[in-house]
Amino acid sequence: MTLEQGNVTETSITVGIGDDARTIASVIRGGTSDKAALVWLGGYRSDMSGTKALEMDELAKAQGLASLRFDYSGHGVSGGDFARGTISRWTEEAIAAIRHTGLQKILLVGSSMGGWIALRLIQEARRQSLEFKIEGLVLIAPAPDFTSDLIEPNLTDEERKSLVERGFFEEISEYSPEPNIFTRALLEDGRQNRVLTGLIETGCPVHILQGMNDPDVPYAHALKLMEFLPLDDVVLTLIRDGDHRLSRPEDIERMKAAILGML
Repeated sequence: MTLEQGNVTETSITVGIGDDARTIASVIRGGTSDKAALVWLGGYRSDMSGTKALEMDELAKAQGLASLRFDYSGHGVSGGDFARGTISRWTEEAIAAIRHTGLQKILLVGSSMGGWIALRLIQEARRQSLEFKIEGLVLIAPAPDFTSDLIEPNLTDEERKSLVERGFFEEISEYSPEPNIFTRALLEDGRQNRVLTGLIETGCPVHILQGMNDPDVPYAHALKLMEFLPLDDVVLTLIRDGDHRLSRPEDIERMKAAILGML
């Protein structure tokens, strides 16, 4: 289904076949500028209607830029079972959503898990010789390899038992009344998608925004990521009182400035 309103198109595509098929919803904004289009890559259990995603879209509108927002399967208004979600599946969906737009030049804005998806997307675009060019990365509290680096080392005995017996474990979420669910499939697939294992060559400038009061992704993780990006032009902005969301007005201005600085 496709719904057009002015230069904004709400559409959906099917990714995968048979039992693996899921419907991915997206919002595409047409642009008048020949500069790179902005592509939002959301975090774990977030969606394209979040504050930062909408603010990115407003920036695109103000600058005459094309933009893309979409929901991973099991997120927001997309179809699919969240419990089947993995980094591999969500990366596949991100690539499909971008290719569907026909955009040739893009700037990826990845939040939390979206930072991991962005790095995997770059690797897959190069491996598959995809037709679009990534001209910049803005990573907000990026969480590459969070399953193996931040979750697995801190699992309790009860959580490990739940993974074995039920295939998942739950934890209280600070951002939703519903608990976070982490599946055995997500953790196993995460090990296959690790990016902090050798030098990462993005081929484009990178700007990382990281709060130093982030309870979910410690700022030491952003410093670790920097170690794997020696070949690129990388800027790291540490925000002393910043949390994980980085959605305050001053944080939004930092995000917009980082985006504009790459155009």
